[in-house]
Amino acid sequence: LWISNILHHGCVSLLAVLLLCGFLSAHQPLLLPGSCNFELGTCGYTSDREYASWRMNEEGHLITVESAFLLDQEQAVLVSPVLDHQDWSCARLVYQITGRGSLQFHLRPDGDNFDYRLWTASKESDSWLIANVDLPNTTIPYQILLEGRPERGSRSSVAIFEIHIVPGYCIECNFEEHHLCGYSNSWNPNVNWYVGGSSASEPESSPPGNQTNNNQRGHHMYVDSVYAKHFQEVAKLTSPMTTAPMAGCLSFYYHRDQERGNIFSVFTRDQLGHYEEIWRPEVYVTAGWRLVSVDIKAPHPLEVVFEVAFNSAKGGYVAIDDITFSPDFCHTDTEPTFDPSIANCDFEDGLCLYYQESSDSKVWSRVSVKPNAYRMGDHTTGAGRFLLANARFMSMPGYLGRLHGPFLPGNHKYCLRFYYLLFEKVDSALVLYIYDEHNVALEKVWSLYDSSGSVWNEVEITYMKPMTTKVVFASICRNFWECGLVAIDDITVSLGDCQITAGSLPGQCNFESGVCGYFQDRREDEADWLRVRGHTPTSYTGPRGDHTSGVGYFMYIEASLMRPGHKARLLTSDLRGSSSQQCLTFYYHMYGSGTGILSVLLRAGGREQDALLWRRRGEQGIGWMRATVDYHCDIRHQIIFEAIRGPSLRSDIALDDIIFERGPCEDPGDATSYSGSSDYFNEVEK
Repeated sequence: LWISNILHHGCVSLLAVLLLCGFLSAHQPLLLPGSCNFELGTCGYTSDREYASWRMNEEGHLITVESAFLLDQEQAVLVSPVLDHQDWSCARLVYQITGRGSLQFHLRPDGDNFDYRLWTASKESDSWLIANVDLPNTTIPYQILLEGRPERGSRSSVAIFEIHIVPGYCIECNFEEHHLCGYSNSWNPNVNWYVGGSSASEPESSPPGNQTNNNQRGHHMYVDSVYAKHFQEVAKLTSPMTTAPMAGCLSFYYHRDQERGNIFSVFTRDQLGHYEEIWRPEVYVTAGWRLVSVDIKAPHPLEVVFEVAFNSAKGGYVAIDDITFSPDFCHTDTEPTFDPSIANCDFEDGLCLYYQESSDSKVWSRVSVKPNAYRMGDHTTGAGRFLLANARFMSMPGYLGRLHGPFLPGNHKYCLRFYYLLFEKVDSALVLYIYDEHNVALEKVWSLYDSSGSVWNEVEITYMKPMTTKVVFASICRNFWECGLVAIDDITVSLGDCQITAGSLPGQCNFESGVCGYFQDRREDEADWLRVRGHTPTSYTGPRGDHTSGVGYFMYIEASLMRPGHKARLLTSDLRGSSSQQCLTFYYHMYGSGTGILSVLLRAGGREQDALLWRRRGEQGIGWMRATVDYHCDIRHQIIFEAIRGPSLRSDIALDDIIFERGPCEDPGDATSYSGSSDYFNEVEK
């Protein structure tokens, strides 16, 4: 049972022991290109010359980066040969972090400016650990990057023992290999999951043979009640966390014996620790191995948990084997036939699938505001359309204006996001309800109780109902003086909890968690860009909130700290260059009678002068405006955001929500410009 005891603390420590003892089957799955055990060499992996080097251990078997050899660098990057795996695959990485440091797993698609981080770890360990990283199917060749960052001056190191890339999904496992596919047991003093089969010591009651080979030589996982001492003793076997969105059919075999009671269930658990039961057996005793297929949907990372609870020491046993996954759903009746994005709307081309009750047809109006110095435009581009409730010339005292969304099926967790802009604060200016298919209000999930004035504010709501539902926006107009003038824009609905986010993708920065690698140009500017939140200190210039949420961070120049003509330059870190066209999207704010110039420049290696890509001069309006810039550069380069202060203190310029992606840009979002004077300062277009 000594091996079982090791398993109790996770399959990680088990790995080292079984490698030494050769305890489990030597059966190896098909290894794809990019796999390496570093015994005879690096298998085509090379150290990026711009950083420190990875070093092969003198005795082989592993490759390391140590803090003592970093010199003036902070990290070492190991780059794989170009891989062309068009089908879904799983990378299993055996690694160890000694002291303080981190290891990151990146994907570098061919022809892309950026590397995509799929996994990271920073936990110190005195034994080998295993990581599982899903590599989704793609037609674009790519490279794997392993970035080791041992903390300098601390005798730290990061080591890699092996990397195996196998066909299929990381949650699949037949338990024939020493690493158990990254499945781990949650330690319990009395009941735990064990490796079953001819090579492991197990109680007499455990199932004969295993499902994979249908003989005594294979392995499976099992849990037995023989040591249960308390009521409801629980054993949990947990899969590795998925690292890419996936949906389809999860299948496995189980063998179960129940003398006096055990409860066998399968759950999913998300990053927030929320459990959802997806299956439990209908029969207590199975004569042999029984196949189970259940549909799962994982738009965000999750784990699959196999849980058994025993009522006594005579609660029998449960065994599982051959866990597989298919992107095709098991049951056509449970396969989703809808896309939650049908409830998305930016109101640029109409109301989408939203509608008003006939009696309320004039309460919500689709309008636009041309960029000006007195009134905010829409949230999408700054010059587009949004919905406005209870405009003075169309208000209807005593009415409740409802805007109905499309129906969405039940038993799904939804994340609803939208933006609102409050022009005049009154009670019940905006309320959000969940309605059922009989138009009965089930719940009031949100109401406007506070607001950052004159700025678009983001709202996030997570909800789940067992029946078909829709969202309904309501605004109450009691009389002429109590009629909330409120606008909404950019409604999006997605599956999952709003608290679970995919994180900031490479090439995207909203400045909420920092400056994303952007830095100041110390050589050619006289001032700095500042990262702030809220409104800027000088009156009649600068934004009153950020573009992302209304209450977050943005970058701006403070004109009162500069002289006329002084410039501030914000630079990206080096971009690799791409053979394809690139699209740069960002939001800018240029409000104030003395506003200067904002330019976007391209600095490419070897060129004496920066190339101008985009420029705006003078006041552009009181709201955030969207800009889109197409450019092409196939060599290493940087993008520069240059702001030049105007003639007066009212010359603040701000940036937010910068996005780089493959071009060309779909929509020229800055087609409407504003030069500082106009005859339609406050014009609203229906």
